[in-house]
Amino acid sequence: MSQIHPTAVVSPRAKLGNNVTIGPYCVVEDDVILGDHCRLETRVTIKSQTSLGRQNVVEDGAILGGSPQHLAAGEQCGGLRIGNNNSIRENVTMHRALQADKDTVVGDHNLIMVNTHIGHDTIVEDHTIMANNVMLAGHTIVGHHAYLAGATGVHQFCRIGQYTMIGGQSAVSRDVPPFVTIDGQSNCVVGLNVIGLRRNGFTSEDITQLKRAYRIIYREGHTWNEVRDLLPAAFPSGPATEFSKFFSSGKRGFVQERATPRKAFVPAAALEENNSDLSVRRAS
Repeated sequence: MSQIHPTAVVSPRAKLGNNVTIGPYCVVEDDVILGDHCRLETRVTIKSQTSLGRQNVVEDGAILGGSPQHLAAGEQCGGLRIGNNNSIRENVTMHRALQADKDTVVGDHNLIMVNTHIGHDTIVEDHTIMANNVMLAGHTIVGHHAYLAGATGVHQFCRIGQYTMIGGQSAVSRDVPPFVTIDGQSNCVVGLNVIGLRRNGFTSEDITQLKRAYRIIYREGHTWNEVRDLLPAAFPSGPATEFSKFFSSGKRGFVQERATPRKAFVPAAALEENNSDLSVRRAS
């Protein structure tokens, strides 16, 4: 049996699961799906074409499923699909996808803190943490178990790899490889996210392998083509294979290490884009 506060406005076309709680002054529009045991606190707005799975808690003032902030956005936009067991804190905003057949997607077991914005067509995987005022532009991808500290801004089409740690006030404008830490002042890689890896059950052998891969990527002075060839040959199995998968695609290039040696891999746009300037720059 659902509990709906008398001041809430809930469309008869919304689909509510079992034991849903909707608090004061909430608005639930047409074609919304709220899974079992979801709880909306005060002044929460769930817009049309938004679905939430089971046991999500949405705190005061959050607006989920708003229209995409894009000049091409029309009346027929896509949806917002949210998984299970997410904690969505006060004043969070999430926007629907730009095209009618697409979705903005948020997975399971995420903690999304106050004032975070998730733009249209973004994909957030599972077990992520986003601290206050994180801003994800459209078409970004955040890998599972990533941690984004307060006031991090991520440029559109960027990818954040799994198990990354992004420092506070970072301005992310290139893809962040998995398993690394980004310094919030330099916006550069400063090492592996060793503490996060240990907390998530990576063994000493796993971390040793990732350190070896890290040295190949950032410390041995290889060109991008060399790195791309060396990684799969050196690591046919184990967690370091994720580096090869990550570097095989992307539109924005890859973040440098803060102390990258001369002749390290090209951090600008991928070579496939045939940029005229492929010179290697040292990190500032």
